[in-house]
Amino acid sequence: MKPPSFLKQTLGSFVLALAFGLSAPAALADEAAVAEIQTETPARPAPADFQTALQGLAANDFHTKQAAVEALAASGHVHTLDILAALADGHLFASGNAFYIQNVQTDTFAPIDAPDTAAEKPEGAHKITVNNKIRQWVRHYVAENALLSSHPAERKAAMMQMLQKNDASALAQVQTALPKETDKNVRALMETYIARADLQSADTSRHAAAIAVLDKSGLPENLSLLQNYVQTASTPALKAQAQKAISSIETKLDLLKGAETLSFGLSLGSVLVLTAIGLAITFGVMGVINMAHGELMMIGAYCAYVVQLLMPNHIGWSIAVAIPVAFLVSGFVGVLIERFVVRYLYGRPLETLLATFGISLILQQAVRSVFSPLNRLVQSPEWMSGAWEVMPGLSITWNRVYIFIFCLLCFFTLLAVMKRTRLGLEVRAVSQNRHMARAMGISDRKVDMLTFGLGSGIAGVAGVALSQLTNVGPNLGQQYIVDSFMVVVVGGVGNLWGTLVSGLTLGVLNKLFEPWLGAVLAKAIVLVLIILFIQKYPRGLFPQKGRGVE
Repeated sequence: MKPPSFLKQTLGSFVLALAFGLSAPAALADEAAVAEIQTETPARPAPADFQTALQGLAANDFHTKQAAVEALAASGHVHTLDILAALADGHLFASGNAFYIQNVQTDTFAPIDAPDTAAEKPEGAHKITVNNKIRQWVRHYVAENALLSSHPAERKAAMMQMLQKNDASALAQVQTALPKETDKNVRALMETYIARADLQSADTSRHAAAIAVLDKSGLPENLSLLQNYVQTASTPALKAQAQKAISSIETKLDLLKGAETLSFGLSLGSVLVLTAIGLAITFGVMGVINMAHGELMMIGAYCAYVVQLLMPNHIGWSIAVAIPVAFLVSGFVGVLIERFVVRYLYGRPLETLLATFGISLILQQAVRSVFSPLNRLVQSPEWMSGAWEVMPGLSITWNRVYIFIFCLLCFFTLLAVMKRTRLGLEVRAVSQNRHMARAMGISDRKVDMLTFGLGSGIAGVAGVALSQLTNVGPNLGQQYIVDSFMVVVVGGVGNLWGTLVSGLTLGVLNKLFEPWLGAVLAKAIVLVLIILFIQKYPRGLFPQKGRGVE
């Protein structure tokens, strides 16, 4: 008969505590040891075995956990810092003899010896709890070791984390590390940390210098701290200095907010350009209102999803593989649509609109039948995760940065195709004067087919980019089809430069209006502005030129 689990845990904790007690040297009977005994703190153990110390974290009493934490710190193991940091933040879990670190953002769990892996919560896993005394000791240890790192990025990350927690528990470690710091950005963060502690201290002689340091930084936390300080300032001079610093920080925050809005607008504009650039070709050359353009983007997004299913161990490469796959698959579907439907409806725009709308419904239902109506998640590669911190208070997620760059690459690649290849020459000839191009021996039917396939392939590539910003589902394309037509009409039908300029402009305008009017009303205002613009310039920003344009 096996003993109950709680009895085994109790016996294990007792044996472990006894082992730690016997391992302490007798020479600890000095003044420091007496002081520790008087404060009821367990004796500091000598360097212990890593696994033995690790199991001590799952003990039921905090004295044993304190001893285990100190033994882990003394072990010098490569994963000690990660384990203790997770323990202090409440992200360390145990399941039997195995320990896991929780990723709060993805709600996944990674074994402590394999931090790059991710899995669901193990069965029977429970959080390792600690008291405030252990937590403070761990945070001191983590801060001290992180600030001694040889990599500036690690020191900067440690300082940012301490500033976000907004406590002065690691003040001594920061003051010790500041004179040795060589990176100016890390030094600025350290000075901000010390200034916050000085401003909250009872020594008013340090308040003026602390306010001056906080004034240099545009962090919102500094603004809140100074606003609270104004209410309790000890002298009128300090109060006036704090109010001046508040005004200065508010101005910096307004500028940062404007820069952030601009970055959001450019990222939205890049998505609009990607979704509209393929439509600009087919609409400009063939005069076809392709309502199935959004579904071609949806097909490209599902191509990214399928490629990741086939390459589960190479997520970083899956996006690079998905781009040509999506181009070929969506382009092939576009050629089929042109060959079997659109070619019979040239010169009849209403019938073309209705036919392509019916095709969009067929493609949506086909995807629902194959992949189900539920949304699918396309995982972002590691190199697209996280954010690029331009400056303190201003950061841009890497996926939007890469999509903006990808948008420009697609644009200039397509521009080179249209300007430097025979296909581009024939496309421009047909778009300017179809009858004259036909008289010169150009097969306009072939050009129409290749143009429709090219535009559809680019729509598929846009779908791959969209899969990194939103979930993939049957209705993905419907969210962008109307915006795509607006971008094409405003920029000038068939003009690539007009598509780029109008797409980025509409994206920025949407994001500028959203903070004041809300997302729905902002889109309505932009639509009204587009209508007024088209009334004044019916052929768009960059109208086509040629004898046969009309």
